[in-house]
Amino acid sequence: MMGGSGSTSDSCIEVSGLGKSFGDVTAVDGISFTVRRGELFGFLGPNGAGKTTTINMLTGLARPDRGSLRVGGIDCTRNPKAAQHLIGVVPDESNLYPELNGFDNLCFCGGLYGMRSAERKKRASELLVLFGLEEAGKRRFAEYSRGMKRRLTIAAGIVHRPPVLFLDEPTSGIDVQSARRIRSMLGELHRSGTTVFLTTHYIEEAERMCDRVAFIVGGRIVREDSVARLLHPVMGREVVAVSVAATERIDLGGLAGAFPDYALTVEAGDVLRVESKEPVRVGALVRFLEEQGVQVTEARRKRQSLEDVFVAVTGIGAETMRKEKGGRKGA
Repeated sequence: MMGGSGSTSDSCIEVSGLGKSFGDVTAVDGISFTVRRGELFGFLGPNGAGKTTTINMLTGLARPDRGSLRVGGIDCTRNPKAAQHLIGVVPDESNLYPELNGFDNLCFCGGLYGMRSAERKKRASELLVLFGLEEAGKRRFAEYSRGMKRRLTIAAGIVHRPPVLFLDEPTSGIDVQSARRIRSMLGELHRSGTTVFLTTHYIEEAERMCDRVAFIVGGRIVREDSVARLLHPVMGREVVAVSVAATERIDLGGLAGAFPDYALTVEAGDVLRVESKEPVRVGALVRFLEEQGVQVTEARRKRQSLEDVFVAVTGIGAETMRKEKGGRKGA
């Protein structure tokens, strides 16, 4: 894992031993990582893992208790706002003004970054078109749908064309279509050279978008690597999910004896997970279960994913993370 103790020419964000506590609760516990320039880096973990606290320290909204951090080559450890001119921030909840319309909100944000009137008006119009909000530009922000609000909030975060963009849960709780649109926009920003740091609890989103990811649990980074390297150990393995009517009747010991090369676990109360380096003999497995009096309702092969890696490393199921914020499937 790359640490943040020394500055390198291609490093955009450098964190070393960063820690933050609130009373007796340690929110972030001595984490270290580096994000390269132009990289799309994902911070993945459940609620309470320390994602938002970390992003608040990186964006100057919270001062670390210990450790150091640099953004864009600027030491922000003692002066959290030293790199404010380089960064755009999209918080978990919108910080725009409900009584202003979309156009005026963007112009106001541009003014905060010192943009002149003509420049910010031109930029606001460009962003409304880019984010599919041209017709909504004259409507009050309070009247926007949740997906539209997220899009305008992201537009506000990049109104001054920052080289570094921080996003906290950019697609949390919004509809599938809006989520896809936002991912597409972030992909375009990434391809244009913007360094993107995003937190998310959607594992499939991180796999789809990010160059590298870090898993954070209990304030500590438990794994950090490129998505390709994280997936490499599981790509050569086959997984079959067998749905049964009554898992309490499954004799795992008997199964293990009959199929010693398989890793067998029971998931979600009614699914037997079978993992193997060799092709799984589904027919033989189903016959064995039925001979034991277990009713099999479905058997399907699963594509290995970053979710499998995350569950293996952290012990936290992806479904648990989705339920935390009423997450969607199939987005």
